[in-house]
Amino acid sequence: MAAENDVPASPLAEEAELGVESPVDEAEEEAELAVVPGAPVERHNPLGHNVTLLSAINLNFGQILGHGIFSTGGPVLQSVGSVGLYFVAWSVAPLFAYVGLAVYSELASYSPLRSGGSVVYLEQAYPRPKFFVPIVFAITSTLLAYHAVASIVFAQYWLVLFDQPITPASQTAVAIAVTTVTSAIALLSTKWSLRIVNVFSVFKVLSLAFVVLTGLAVLLGLTSIRDPFAHFSHPWASSNWDPNALATTLIKTNSAVAGWHNAFSLLGEVRSAPGRPSDPVRVVSRAGYISLSAVVILYLLTNVAYIAVVPPGEIKGSGQLVGALFFRHVFGDGAAAKILPCFVIASCFGNMIAVVVGSARVQREIARQGLLPFPSLWTSTRPFNTPLIPILFKYFLSVLVILLLPARDAFSFLLDLASYPFLVFGAVMTVGIWPLRARRRKMGLERSRYEMSDILIVVYLVWHAFLLIMPLIPPKAGKGDVSFFYATYCFVGLGVLLLAALFYYVYIVFLPKRGGYEIVEEIEDLPDGGRNARLVRRYKAREAGVAGEESPLLSD
Repeated sequence: MAAENDVPASPLAEEAELGVESPVDEAEEEAELAVVPGAPVERHNPLGHNVTLLSAINLNFGQILGHGIFSTGGPVLQSVGSVGLYFVAWSVAPLFAYVGLAVYSELASYSPLRSGGSVVYLEQAYPRPKFFVPIVFAITSTLLAYHAVASIVFAQYWLVLFDQPITPASQTAVAIAVTTVTSAIALLSTKWSLRIVNVFSVFKVLSLAFVVLTGLAVLLGLTSIRDPFAHFSHPWASSNWDPNALATTLIKTNSAVAGWHNAFSLLGEVRSAPGRPSDPVRVVSRAGYISLSAVVILYLLTNVAYIAVVPPGEIKGSGQLVGALFFRHVFGDGAAAKILPCFVIASCFGNMIAVVVGSARVQREIARQGLLPFPSLWTSTRPFNTPLIPILFKYFLSVLVILLLPARDAFSFLLDLASYPFLVFGAVMTVGIWPLRARRRKMGLERSRYEMSDILIVVYLVWHAFLLIMPLIPPKAGKGDVSFFYATYCFVGLGVLLLAALFYYVYIVFLPKRGGYEIVEEIEDLPDGGRNARLVRRYKAREAGVAGEESPLLSD
């Protein structure tokens, strides 16, 4: 039976009643986030507890080590012009990723039993205006929930592997096929999805290590490449200091290391070590630092290998195939040159599964907040104990995007569009740390053990402001990295945010005022153990003392 949720009970208090071990002390259990609306903590997590430190690391590896290092080098060097700026771009993004990890760790410590990542942190930081921030995030993340970028890179390297021409038709067909397979795997079993991600993550690390060792052999003069240091001799020649180019470049390198927070999306599924107190935040935070550090080293050495082998002019014109050029220069056109496409294909495949597993949890958490139509349907884990509807929705949206966009511009446009609106949310979420701290102090709660420096918060906000503002400044000659208007992705991203805000105003403010009702939350318990909130209409009583009627707003 549904219970009204005007003043939600504390999630941690609910867990304490159920005997679930909590990483926070008892004094916090009674008051933690008691006045903050949101999805209720589930009595028995229907998704299980399959996430360990190792699988959390591999979930991050699975998302970070996708297509980025194999496909982004060409567009990055094309934008910045010089080898020096190329390495600056690949160094700056990881530094800010470490700051981002500190942000996520502190925010996660305030909701240590909730999966979903940023959707939860935004919900907790901005309870007023009621439902506004969660609804805007819900609509934006739902509309941009595609994973078409990795499938496009997979398709290009698949065709290179089999010596097939890369045409719009062939690229589209292969991209849709791999999207279908990876979505099916994530749909059928979480446990096997995590196992596959683990296997491919290890393979991806080994493949990058192979590229690094090949580059080392080149630098030591053990291959046919002559004068491998020549491309480093004038590192700042042809540098492009155009603010638009720099910002667009940093968005791409930032996307290439994105994924360090993937395990935070499964925070509620972390398995406690036997005999130890539960601390899921510590597990996913450690996983983030371990995976990011390993990736930073591998990326830096891989880029050194690329520059040592491939002339910068060729890299600039390589599109998404810089990795293929690297192996072709070292091994020729023989069988050995096929090794790299195999690596990229495997990386993209594992990446797509990891992304589906993580992002489906975000969509499910959005539904549990009552912010999507038919919330119980989105929340249900039947019949495979996986988020069926979020995975299917993500699949069909990805296929639609692949079919609609011109193949030649699809990679750069989708990569930038997928990043831009979430830079806004990243900035808003970071600012939200301050009101959360203030609320905790007012409630008499202790400071989080993961609390970060205010200076780092400001630095992280400046980083987001640069990435948001600079792409809007016209580039030289008015041309960006796509064949159409250079800032299209910015305006489309901002347009999605405005559309979401308009939806909020119409359905949460305007129509209730006109219709004489208000929006309230109810909690619904599902047969599979899941719990979700529902937004319902509560009609105001026509006469004093008469209870108002209720009906679903986003019904199921």
